[in-house]
Amino acid sequence: MKQNNLTIDYKEFIKNIKSKIQSSQLKAHIKVNEELLRLYWELAKMIVDRQAQSSWGDGFLKDISRDLKIEFPNMKGFSYRNIKYIRQWYSFYQKSIGQQAVAQMEIDKIFQIPWGHNIAIVSKVKNYDEAKFYINATIENNYSRAILIKQMENDLYTKSGKSITNFKNTLAKRNLDLAIESIKNPYNFDFLDIRTEHDEKELEDALVQNMTSFLLELGSGFAFVGRQYKLNIEENIYKIDLLFYHTKLHCYIVIELKTVDFKPEFAGKLNFYISAVDSQIKSQNDNPTIGIMICKSKNDTIVEYALRDLQKPLGISEYELTEVLPEELESSLPTIEQIEAEFGDKN
Repeated sequence: MKQNNLTIDYKEFIKNIKSKIQSSQLKAHIKVNEELLRLYWELAKMIVDRQAQSSWGDGFLKDISRDLKIEFPNMKGFSYRNIKYIRQWYSFYQKSIGQQAVAQMEIDKIFQIPWGHNIAIVSKVKNYDEAKFYINATIENNYSRAILIKQMENDLYTKSGKSITNFKNTLAKRNLDLAIESIKNPYNFDFLDIRTEHDEKELEDALVQNMTSFLLELGSGFAFVGRQYKLNIEENIYKIDLLFYHTKLHCYIVIELKTVDFKPEFAGKLNFYISAVDSQIKSQNDNPTIGIMICKSKNDTIVEYALRDLQKPLGISEYELTEVLPEELESSLPTIEQIEAEFGDKN
C-alpha cells in the first residue's frame, strides 16, 4: 500500500515538474519571439531612416542581407525576401502611427504574435484599424497562422458586429460590446458541399457534420451543446435547431436556421425559445440567453420592425454559400455505390 502511495505521489510530482517546465518553455518562446520582433523593428527603422536620408535604392537591401548572413551564419531571418518584409512591416505601422494617436500598449501587441502572423496581416489588411482587429483576435483566440489567414479571407473584420440586433435595449452594458461583436453578417458557409436548392434539415445536417469549421466561423467562445434540442412545455415538445453556450458571454445561445427570406413571425418563435431556455436551462450564474437567426436573406427594415418591441436579445444574420453544387452537376455525379462497384469490378 505504501509502495502504491509512493508511486502515485511520485507520478503527481513528475506531472507538476513537467507542467512547470512546459510553462517555462512557453514563456521563453514568447520572450524570444518578442525580442526577435523588436530587433526586426529596430533594423527596419535603421533601413527606412537611412533610405530617407540618402539616395540608396533597394539594391542595398541585398547587400544588407548578404553581409548579415556572413556575420551571423547561424541566425535565420536575414534573407533578402525577409529583409523586404521587415521594412514593409515597419513602414505599415510607422505610417499608421503618424496618422493617428496609437498607444504604446497597442504597438507592443505587435510583438506578441509570431512573425509569420505579422507578415500575413500587413500583406492583406487595408489600414491600421483592421490590422489591430486581427492582432487582438489572434492574441485572444490563439489563432494559428492558417486560421488567421482563413479569417482574413472570410473578411471577419467587416462581418463582425454587422448583424441587426436589439441588444442595446435588452442586454446589460457590461456584455453589450462583446455580444455585438460575437455575431457576424453574413456567415460564410463555403466549407459545405450542399445542393443549391437545400432545405433547413440539409443545412443543419451539413453544419453539424462540419462542426469544427462551423465553430470557427461562429467565432471564439462558442461551445456546441446539441442539435434539435428538446424543450418540454405543457406536454408539448419543441425542438431548437442548434444550442450553444458562449464561454465568454457566459450564456446560452439559441441558433435557428432558415433557408428562406426572413419573416417577422420568425422572430416571435425565436423569442419563445429564448424564454424557454431562460426558464428551463439557464442557471442563476448564467447571463440571459441570446438568440441568433441565420437566414438565406433579409430585409433590414423588416428585421428592425420585427425586433423593436421584443424583450429578449435577438440577432438576425444571413448566410452565404460560395461552393454549392449546381443542379445539373448533382445529377451527373456517381453515387458511392457506383464508385465501389466500378472499383470492385477491376479487382
